[in-house]
Order: sequence, then structure tokens, then C-alpha cells
Amino acid sequence: MSAEHTYKFNVSMSCGGCSGAVNRVLGKLDGVKSYDVSLDTQTATVIAEPTLPYETVLKTIQKTGKKVNSGEADGESKSVEIVDA
Repeated sequence: MSAEHTYKFNVSMSCGGCSGAVNRVLGKLDGVKSYDVSLDTQTATVIAEPTLPYETVLKTIQKTGKKVNSGEADGESKSVEIVDA
């Protein structure tokens, strides 16, 4: 088991306010070691503790109202569809 996870998301962000919203929610999320949100490349990269699941980070970003176009966890493509259990 690796010591951390790397999650990458392609997020539709049109302005600094958009990327700022994603920055804010990631900054408050427990288990996030570091993150980088880029308006230029439309990406959010998250370095997470092993205990923080991909789905939790995805849901947190989606709560900002931004569209997540694609995502990957540790280099593997993952679904961006939220399945409510």
C-alpha cells in the first residue's frame, strides 16, 4: 500500500472565482496533504492520505457546482459519475 494517493481531475473552470472555489473546498477537506488547482490547464491535482477515497474528493469538487470532466486515481482513469448508495 502506498503512503499516499494522487488524484487528478479535469474540471471546467472559466475564471479565478471558479478555481478559487475548488481551492477552498480542497483546503478544508480532511486527508488532503497538498493540492494544485490550475485554471490554465483546467486541472485539480490532489495528494491525499491513504485513508481519503477518490470518491470523497470527487464529490467535494462537484459540490462547488463545477463540472468534473474526467478523473484518475494513481494514474488509472476513474469514473466521474457519482453513484449514490
